[in-house]
Amino acid sequence: MIAIVDYGVGNLFSLSSSFAMIGAEAVATSDPGVIRSAEKIILPGVGAFSDAAEKLRLSGLGEVVCEEAGRGKPILGICLGMQLLFDKSFEYGEHAGLGLISGAVRPISDVIPKGLKIPHIGWNSLNFRGEHSELFKYISEGDFVYFVHSYYAADCEEAVIATAEYGAPLTAAVEKGNVYGCQFHPEKSGRVGLNILRAFSEI
Repeated sequence: MIAIVDYGVGNLFSLSSSFAMIGAEAVATSDPGVIRSAEKIILPGVGAFSDAAEKLRLSGLGEVVCEEAGRGKPILGICLGMQLLFDKSFEYGEHAGLGLISGAVRPISDVIPKGLKIPHIGWNSLNFRGEHSELFKYISEGDFVYFVHSYYAADCEEAVIATAEYGAPLTAAVEKGNVYGCQFHPEKSGRVGLNILRAFSEI
């Protein structure tokens, strides 16, 4: 069973529906016991980093996710959920993340050419980095996925497994041991996204 962490800021219905489509059992939950008993964990997220980090802290669910990651359980952060895996974010100030992957979340305006629209919204192709990740075993380099973001994961080169070109190479996916992250939305990325979720369910 896959636990989708419900802390008030995720696209839970779409994720649950996507796992149902691939025949994987997934449940959206805020119950620490259910999360601890799950085989894998999804950390979703949309909105502001500071708000999401605070909700994780106050609910105690951030601590649960970190504990389970430390036990070797596969974790997948999606969009803001991926950003929360990092040490900190500079979105409207400086805010602490979960620290599961070294790096910081910074504005894409720091690195993309002036004139490109922010947020980076829409379909973009994946450029693989390093060894081929198990997360991508059912997809190919150049496949398109759906992004919506104004901030990106930086200072994390060792963990980057895919980038997307938007005037500059932006971190699209990361992996550190049993901890994975997708800046894009697999649940909104059609067949390619479903195949990524399928691969995660089999890790």
